[in-house]
Amino acid sequence: MAENDETSGSPRSDWTEAFDTRSSTAFGAAFAEDVVLEASVLRRPVTGRERVARLLEVASGIYDSLDFTNQVSDGDRTYLEWEAEALGGTVMRGVTVLTRDGGGLIVRAAIHHRPLDAALAFSAEVARRAEHFAEADLFAQA
Repeated sequence: MAENDETSGSPRSDWTEAFDTRSSTAFGAAFAEDVVLEASVLRRPVTGRERVARLLEVASGIYDSLDFTNQVSDGDRTYLEWEAEALGGTVMRGVTVLTRDGGGLIVRAAIHHRPLDAALAFSAEVARRAEHFAEADLFAQA
């Protein structure tokens, strides 16, 4: 489960650690088998541990920096605010909502990027990098 990093005060969890390592293995370890990913950069949800983990490995590699700035947990839900830079200096902010099962695995992740132009450009870049395993119509086209 999530906790605060003693040195920086930033939220730490299996989710944030997976973004640090940018590894499908780390993402996969945090997910239930039937995890669902919803995101403002996707046209529809993506389901399944392997597909979601591979997609997040690709997406996490686009960020030049990503800082989780605030966290609130209530029951099975965790809300993470974040700030990022990607795509050659584009600044983005967002909120991620994680829902966990009784064993602590993530069953749903909802990632919300803003502003819109940055989200659309990010979606197009994920499409380009994931073209070998993800359907093109899953993403916005720049």
